[in-house]
Amino acid sequence: MTTFTIGQKATCSKTITESDIVLYAGISGDFNPVHMDKEYAKNTRFNQRIAHGLLTSSLLSQLLGMHLPGKGSVYMEQTIRFTSPVFIGDTITATATVQEFLEEKRIIKLLTECHNQNDVLVLTGSAMMMVPKGGEML
Repeated sequence: MTTFTIGQKATCSKTITESDIVLYAGISGDFNPVHMDKEYAKNTRFNQRIAHGLLTSSLLSQLLGMHLPGKGSVYMEQTIRFTSPVFIGDTITATATVQEFLEEKRIIKLLTECHNQNDVLVLTGSAMMMVPKGGEML
């Protein structure tokens, strides 16, 4: 049987590229010029293009679905607060930390955070996942 311990952590990292932003815009339909137009973005508070917030948060999907709690788990809930912008070329590390595991219900609650290469927090929140028993499909 799969068990989890309070404080258990997992991470994954990705460098955000121009292609990531273009592909995400195509999938989401979000072509906001703050993401897509260099000239427009120069006149914003960020002075340059920023990545879509949900592109950054998509690292959590990889982290939770593949690493902790991992394969077979299913999202139930996610809260997100964006704390700093993510720019093209930033390397983002997503971290999940187990806060609670309700074994009888097979539900895990995790702190979810993303930091850039300078250890600046860019996203924080929490997730609740349904997890299978060892080897069991949900």
